Formats: sequence, structure tokens, C-alpha cells
Amino acid sequence: MSNAGGPSVLPAPCRQAGHRALLPLPAAPQFVARFRSNRRVRLTPASAVVHASRIPPSEARRVRSLAGSRHRPPPLHRIRSGTPCCAYVEKMLVAETASLLDVHRKDREARIRKQLHKVELPPSPYDTAWVAMVPLRGSPRTPCFPQCVEWILQNQHENGSWDNNDLGSSANKNVLLSTLACVLALEKWNLGQEHIRRGLHFIGRHFSLVMDEEIAAPTGFNMIFPGMLSLAVGAGLQFPVRQTDIDWILQQWEMELKRSVDGKTLAGEKSYGREAYMAYVSEGLGNLLDWNEVMKFQRKNGSLFNSPSTTAAALVHNYDDKALDYLNMVVSKFGGAVPTVYPLNMHWKLSMVDSLEKIGISRHFSSEIEGILDMAYSFWLQRDEEIMMDVATCAMAFRLLRMNGYDVSSDELSHLAEASNFHNSLQGYLNDTKSVLELYKASKVSVAEHELILDNIGNWSGSLLSEKLCSEGVQGLPNLEVEYAVKFPFYTTLERLDHKRNIEHFDARGSHILKTECLPYGINQELLALAVDDFTFSQSIYQDELLHLDRWVKENRLDQLQFARQKLTYCYLSAAATIFPPELSDARISWAKNGVLTTVVDDFFDVGGSKEELENLIALVEKWDEHHKDDFCSEQVRIVFCALYTTVNQLGSIASAVQNRDVKNHLIEIWLLLLRSMMTEAEWQRSQYVPTMEEYMTNGVVSFALGPIVLPTLYCVGEKLLGSAVKNQEYSELFRLMSTCGRLLNDSQGFEREGSEGKLNSVSLLGLHSGGSMSIEAAKNAIQKSIVASRRDLLRLVLKEGTVVPRACKELFWKMCKILHLFYFRTDGFSSPKEMASAVNAVINEPLRLSS
Repeated sequence: MSNAGGPSVLPAPCRQAGHRALLPLPAAPQFVARFRSNRRVRLTPASAVVHASRIPPSEARRVRSLAGSRHRPPPLHRIRSGTPCCAYVEKMLVAETASLLDVHRKDREARIRKQLHKVELPPSPYDTAWVAMVPLRGSPRTPCFPQCVEWILQNQHENGSWDNNDLGSSANKNVLLSTLACVLALEKWNLGQEHIRRGLHFIGRHFSLVMDEEIAAPTGFNMIFPGMLSLAVGAGLQFPVRQTDIDWILQQWEMELKRSVDGKTLAGEKSYGREAYMAYVSEGLGNLLDWNEVMKFQRKNGSLFNSPSTTAAALVHNYDDKALDYLNMVVSKFGGAVPTVYPLNMHWKLSMVDSLEKIGISRHFSSEIEGILDMAYSFWLQRDEEIMMDVATCAMAFRLLRMNGYDVSSDELSHLAEASNFHNSLQGYLNDTKSVLELYKASKVSVAEHELILDNIGNWSGSLLSEKLCSEGVQGLPNLEVEYAVKFPFYTTLERLDHKRNIEHFDARGSHILKTECLPYGINQELLALAVDDFTFSQSIYQDELLHLDRWVKENRLDQLQFARQKLTYCYLSAAATIFPPELSDARISWAKNGVLTTVVDDFFDVGGSKEELENLIALVEKWDEHHKDDFCSEQVRIVFCALYTTVNQLGSIASAVQNRDVKNHLIEIWLLLLRSMMTEAEWQRSQYVPTMEEYMTNGVVSFALGPIVLPTLYCVGEKLLGSAVKNQEYSELFRLMSTCGRLLNDSQGFEREGSEGKLNSVSLLGLHSGGSMSIEAAKNAIQKSIVASRRDLLRLVLKEGTVVPRACKELFWKMCKILHLFYFRTDGFSSPKEMASAVNAVINEPLRLSS
């Protein structure tokens, strides 16, 4: 931003050099407010009408034309008529729009917050029907739960179906299953003959769906629906369909039964997974099962698989006090209509936390998320069935708890360390991709060298997911989600890129398909709407910040340095894609400006400066405020130093204000350490000195130039960073581990390029110091192991609770580590002019494109 006429923060020598000074950036709230005033705001017909009476007819027509346009209107600050009245209207429209958006946002947040506190599960007509079929003990002709029967009578849709959609929906296998169960319940108690007739006709009209194997089906549909169909036929119910169609379905069912009912695999081996599956779908098997064997799967709460329908089916055939207590509890809690699974609170709450993190809005619900994770941790320590009995929930809980700083051991996943154990579970028998994916994600959050359980899980789950992608495709999850997880480990991803991808492919229905569909009341639509608003607003901030940075580059004449790579957009991408909340503007600006300056200085030491110029630059930084106008040995040195001096002073003032203490000298010290380490490398190259590996790495973690980027930004993320913390060993270790990852990643990818330039790096040094016994490939493998170890140790330190460096500050070290892994994932993305261009556009420029 231009600052003509404002006081300069430059000393006289830099001003006399023709340098145009910048005012210090305002604090984050002011800075964001300034950007917010320039947001592109769509004019709506409602807002145009409200103000139509206050503006001239010509302006009113203009506003109406903008409101009705199919195209995005220009930013309001570009709409100019030259009249004070128009300016007033623009101001009012902006204020009104901002106010309405704020109200809508708060309403959405309140509804989401309510669901986070108490998950509202919709009724399941299917499960309600089975509960309705349970007879009163000692009175087989009287329903035990008449309120469930009454709900069935009161909730049939006009088309004859029963569905958990209040308005009725188009036919699918889920609706057909629910409708048949409700018909059976009414037939059992000889009630609702008209309801039965309409239900049978609905099933008859859509019976072809049952026979179409290409149409997605709920879990166990091919067992349960034919079994219930057999019950209905046996009860004398007449379906308006061809008898041959019914016969075909029952024949297929009988063939499957012959393979499955004895609980053996096709190879003739006993399978716990198959036994569990047969118990899970027991509603469709009736007297064909040994119900005493089924009851082996009863849980502590009295249920079978937390499923009201399976538990009810067991009670119909085999009375059990604990099972009855479970159903009494569920009916008491939900009334006449029960959900498809209960309890499911922890699964849904963890899923919501995961969704909030994946689409970038978790910061709005930090206290609620903390409460959920505290509860999940308590469940974890107690080995509660609600977490431990479901593979996907257990894996998700492990990942979310560990990544949020809870001390959870991978030992709790030991029963899944081998693929055979998973395949012998219910989820394995069902070929449940979601469970495999959750296990794969959990395996990647290793924080110790010998977490072999996670290593084993990662190996077999990754192979299984890859096989699924290559062969049959993925069932129940978008291929894109699985492919992305396998292709890009979480330590190679940037948050805002992930957020955008997840928002664009977000399943607004978000249903969980079990034996019937389970969909919490409309909450996913609320999540999506809030995420879209949040991302769109953030992008407008990013675009304005990038314009400010572009002006800063030009005003500091950095674009005139012929030797320097122009990496502003890359430097800003790494800031915006990780330090993404709009209010952290100061942090992004500090990160990006210092990123540009370190690139300039790196190129100056590499190719741009002579020995005299490098020594001159270091001397000037050592003098800082004491430098004189005659101290510059070249115009290049003048430009580089003045940019450094101005920017560090500005950022130091902002950081000092946030920290309520003077930290500018620390920022200068960080830069001086970097320049001296770069000079050491320049002298090594000039004298052809071959350092030891220890010398190289000790100097290299500093010369890699992450210090001026990350360390000043720690002061700007809203946490107090004490001077004692900066001097603590933990602070130094965080920096060392992060920089080690960066140095080695760069060396691994840039080995050939640097070798052609006559430069040594860790790869070539390993080979040289081995006396020729280590090949280049072996050296690269050794470097890769060091990268993995440093990354793992860094993550452990970042996640550790009760440390002197605040968590928000520690996370910046991890964010930079992820940036480095992305930039150097397959090539030297930072040096490549096009490698990261699509990421820049995705985060900063391209609007969201939601999937239909």
C-alpha cells in the first residue's frame, strides 16, 4: 500500500537512495477490516429494493441491473457515479450485506453447535418396524411396544412407502426395505389393512429395483429383503408382481444361505467375520439360525451390534432380559420411532469433528470440539465398546486424539496389525473401504521409531486400498478420496488446498449407510454452507494481501534485482495455505515477506553477489541503525539491505506490539545468523573445502533459511511467546528438526542440479566420506531415513502437551515441514516455475466449484 506523505521508518541513507518507504502495517484486526471493506459483494434484489427510495432513478436502474445479472458484479469500490448519494448507497449496501451475512453465519454456527452437543438421529422406519414386531412376554398376540406400531400407522407417505425422509423420496432399495418391514409389522398385529395394501403396491411398482444388482443397496440387503419377502409370502400377503420374479429372488437367497448359514468360507474355514455378518443380518434368517450362537455377539448394553432391528429380531425368536432392557431404553429415549443404530453418539461426533477440520471451520467450534475429544479420550481409556467395537470409529478416534495432543497408544490397534485379523472381522467380511481408509490414515500419525503396529497397519491397508483403486474401484466412498489419501500422505498436504478439495467434493447428504440409511438432520448442509462462506471470504482477503505484497516488492525495488528469482506467489501460497484464518493477516504477511527476502538473499549469496558485496551486506546488518549512506559498495547491496532494514523494522514493530515487549533485536539476530551461515558455505565453495557431515548439517539447518520465515511469525499468531521460551532447548529442537527435514529434502531432490554446479550437499558428502563404499542410491536411502526420523520426532514434539512453547507456535514448525514435503515431494517444486502454479491458483484465485 502506498504511503505517500507519511513518515518514513527508513534512516536517511536509505531514503536518499530513492527508496519509497512503507508505513508499518496496522495490527491484524485493522488490517483485516481494511481488506474486508474491499470485498466483492453480490448485490441482491432485496438490498436493492430497500435502498431504491434513497437513490436517483438512474442509479436505481443500475443497481437493479447489477442485482439481476448472471455475472459477478464489479467490486463496490469500482462502482462510481461521482455523486455523494451513490457513495452513501454503496456504504449502506456493504454494511447491510455484511450484517445479513453475519446473522446467517451465527445462525448456522448455532445449529451446528447444537448438533455437536447433542446428535439428533432421525427415525428409522425399518428398525421401528422390527421393534414393533416384538411381542409382550407371556402375551404373543400383544405388541410389547405399541407406540412403535402407532408410529407406523401415522407415518406412511402418500405413495405408500415408509421412509426417514419426511416428504417421501424416490424409490430405492433402502425405502423398499423399510416399507416391507412396516407392512410385516402391521400384518403381524392384523392392523392397517389399507396401509398394507398401499405398501404392497408401492413395493410392486418398484420391484425391479430389487433385482437390479447395479443399484446400491444397504448392508445385508440381499439377505434381509428376501428373508422378509419369504415371511410375507408365508403370511399370505399378495405382491402385485410376477411370481417368477419372486421365485428368482428367493432362489438366489437360498443359494447364498447354503454358502453362508454354516458360518464357513468358500475354502471351508470358520470365519468370525462371516458369523458376525450372519448375526448382523439375522432379521432375514429367522429360524434358520441358532439364536444362542447369535447371542454371542451381544454387547454390554444388551444390544446386538447397537442395532435395534437385530436386537428386536433376537427377542422375537429368543427372549433375553438384557436385550429387552436395551429396547426399553431406546424406545424410552426416542419415543415411538427408533434410530437405525444406538448408541452412535461418539461415531457421529467424531465424524463431525473430522468434517469440521477437513473443510476448515473447526476453529469456530474449538470449545465444543475440546469437549467431544475429552469425552472420546475418556471412552478410549475405559476401552468403551462405543469406540472399540467399530473399526472405523476406533481408528478415527486414535487419529483425532493423537493429532490434538492426547496421549493415546497404538497398542489399542494391535488386533488390526495383521490384514488377516481385519479380514476376519465384520468390517473385513463386508469389504468396508471406509474402515480400511480410516486405518490407513491412523497409521500415518506415528510419533515414535518403534510403532510397528502402525507400520504394519499402514503397509497392508495401503496395499489393499491401492488394489481396490486398480481393480474393482471403491464402494461406498468416492474414488477421489481414497486416491488422494494414498497418493498424498498427510504430511505432504497444505490445509487450505485440502479444505478446498474437501468442500468441492463434500457430500451434503452425508448419510451413513448401514442396514438402512442414517442421516442426521440436515447438519451437513449447514457445514457446507458455512465452509463455502468462510473459504470465499478468506480468498478475498488473500487476494488483497497478495496485491499489497506485490506493491511492497516494487516499492522495495526487489523486482529490479536481475539475479533474484521472483517467488512472491510461492512464498505467499505457503502462508495462505497453512496460516489460513483471515484474522492472522500479520502472520501471513510476515511469513511471505521474509520468504521473499530469504530467496533474494539466497540468490545473492549463490550467484548475485561478489565476495566484497556479501561482506558489505553482513557488515551493514551488524551496524543496523548505525549504518551510513556511504556504506554501500554497490546498488545491489543498497537495494537488498534497505529492503531488509525497512521490512524487519516494520515487522518487528508489529510483533513487539502483539507480544507487549521489544522483539526487534531478536529478528535482526535471526537474519544475522542466516547471513553468516550463508557466508560460511560461500567460503567453503570458494576454497573447495569439503566439510564433514556434522559440519555441513550444523551450518545447513541455519543456511536453509527457514529461520527468518518461521521464527518472526511465531510472534504474530496471537500467543505470548516469552523470552525464556525462545532461549529454551525445546525451541531450538523444533527449529533443528524442521530445518533438517528441509535441508535433506532439498538435497535429495536437488542433488543432480547442485552437482552440475559444483556444489556439495548431504547426498554427495555421504558418498565422499564413505570412501566410495556407499552408492548414490544408498546415500539417498540413508537421507530418506533421516527425513522420516526428523519428521516423526518433530510431530511428537509439536503434539506434546505441557511444553514451554505454545501449541499455536509449535504448529508453525509442523506447517513449514508439510510445505517442504509438498514442494519437494517429487521434484524441486520451489525452483520449478510451473510446478506449484495450480496450487497458487486454487488457494488464492480460483473460486469454489461445488460438485452437483
